Amino acid sequence: MAHLALYRAWRPQTFQDMVGQQHIVQTLQNAIRENRLSHAYLFSGPRGTGKTTAAKVLAKAVNCERGPSPEPCNECPACTRITAGAVMDVVEIDAASNRGVEEIRDIRDKVKYAPTEVRRKVYIIDEVHMLTTEAFNALLKTLEEPPGHVMFVLATTEPHKLPPTIISRCQRFEFRRVPLEEQTGRLRRICEEEGMTAEDEALAYIARLSDGGMRDAVSLLDQIASFTGGKITLEQAVDATGGLPSEQFARLAAAVRDGDVSAVLAEIDDMMKAGKSADKCLEQLMHYFRDMLLAQLAPEASAASGRVADLADLRRLAADFPRERLFGIIDLLNRYQTEMKYAAHPQTMFEIAMIKLCSDSSAEAAPQASTPAGARPGASAGEVAQLQARLGELERKLEAALKNGVAAGSGGATQAVGGRSSASNAAQATAKSVRTRVKLDGFVAAHDSPQSKELLAKWPQVLQRVKEERVTVHAWLVDGEPAAIAEGTVLIAFRNTIHRETTERPANKALIESVLSSVLGQPAQLATAMQKEWQEALAAGAGLSREEAAAGEELKLVPEDGAEQAREPVVEEALRLFGEELVVIQDD
Repeated sequence: MAHLALYRAWRPQTFQDMVGQQHIVQTLQNAIRENRLSHAYLFSGPRGTGKTTAAKVLAKAVNCERGPSPEPCNECPACTRITAGAVMDVVEIDAASNRGVEEIRDIRDKVKYAPTEVRRKVYIIDEVHMLTTEAFNALLKTLEEPPGHVMFVLATTEPHKLPPTIISRCQRFEFRRVPLEEQTGRLRRICEEEGMTAEDEALAYIARLSDGGMRDAVSLLDQIASFTGGKITLEQAVDATGGLPSEQFARLAAAVRDGDVSAVLAEIDDMMKAGKSADKCLEQLMHYFRDMLLAQLAPEASAASGRVADLADLRRLAADFPRERLFGIIDLLNRYQTEMKYAAHPQTMFEIAMIKLCSDSSAEAAPQASTPAGARPGASAGEVAQLQARLGELERKLEAALKNGVAAGSGGATQAVGGRSSASNAAQATAKSVRTRVKLDGFVAAHDSPQSKELLAKWPQVLQRVKEERVTVHAWLVDGEPAAIAEGTVLIAFRNTIHRETTERPANKALIESVLSSVLGQPAQLATAMQKEWQEALAAGAGLSREEAAAGEELKLVPEDGAEQAREPVVEEALRLFGEELVVIQDD
């Protein structure tokens, strides 16, 4: 491929040519000057930052006929032949395709022989983390007691996968992502030498897109130059790399801000017609909102790390988004990007993510535009604040009554009601008063519908997602079973009253509804009932008597060992005394 040819032409041949790794270059050069070279080095860092290149330059520096020298001459036979890969004593191994123990044993058998062509044998093992456990064990002995004429250079992008015993026997160098300014300068130099013209904005775009990898930046430059005939503009660079122009990002962000679903779907349709991939569009849109967040939090840093050219437009649009809103948008897009990897229809997932963003925007705007509950039209701001404060106080009292089993007095103090038994009865009465009875007729009719069967099939996925979001909510929800879905509402039947009441709390309910909407691919609300009520409703729908329904309920709901039914009063008393935060329920 053409871009590989350009990269090889501009691949560093000396330490001085390396970009962005001055701290490593200086350390290695000082070691060569002072004759303090190690027998093994570990070069780790992101892809395309120069790990393998540095290993080859080091092999030339220690074997240069005019050295060892801090810089190889690249003129003597040793340097030129190492560059061409024609020296038997400098061996480069790709551990991704030679990862077995036999290959490493072959190295172990050959290291004891002196080099035949150059001063020192050098083994460069690329992607060393791909070796098997047996291969690492075979390599370990050689690294412990290597001959004086042998040097190992291990290169990897994932050093955490290496055994600690290997790492401890190497001098480790961490390669950094190449800074944006140095990448842009090297790309400009390449353009001048190759007779290409490029806009500064286009070179900056290429550098940002490479994510700190100089190899990727050079490859992108050659790809774009081939597409444009050697004259590179920002628009052509965006088009050649499959990116989206900043104007389209701005239109999408404005539609999300205004909650305009039609405009969002129209923009997505245009992207798909232009041949863009849904996952790439979502990823770039997430970067765009990330740049908007940077424009708010660190305006001076956004110019150096963002991916768009017109920062003035970005900052004007960012002013319309609250900071918390941007955090929520990025979090949602990141979640959908993960799910899109396993989706059969990525475009649908992209559309759902954008529609949800628009819906969240409309929901946030609605309370500001509507009159608060309990406030008459034209109420003053002070009256509204008093009503909201009063409502918050009442909610706290009700929460205390449910949790501690005491009645909230009108003066704000709580009074005990006739000892422990009376307090428990008061708490149960309060719980019954706030528990709403769900009409089950619609759910009984939809019990065997395709949507209900789909809900049952996806229920393990719902539980897993809830567990990832908040493990405490999962502990309560796992007691329930999906019953049916009707008109966008999911009914969950619970065996335990406490589990049902905790699930119905606003924060817990909102989290579960969000997961249900994501997994089912449509907006979903949560309704709960007791399993006894649900079984009676099913029996009534099937024409069974109350006695038959009760018998069926007893057979279905009582566990085989009966332990849970016997334990529930104790659990309820513990929760009443200590609160759910301090009680952990475990099934033996």
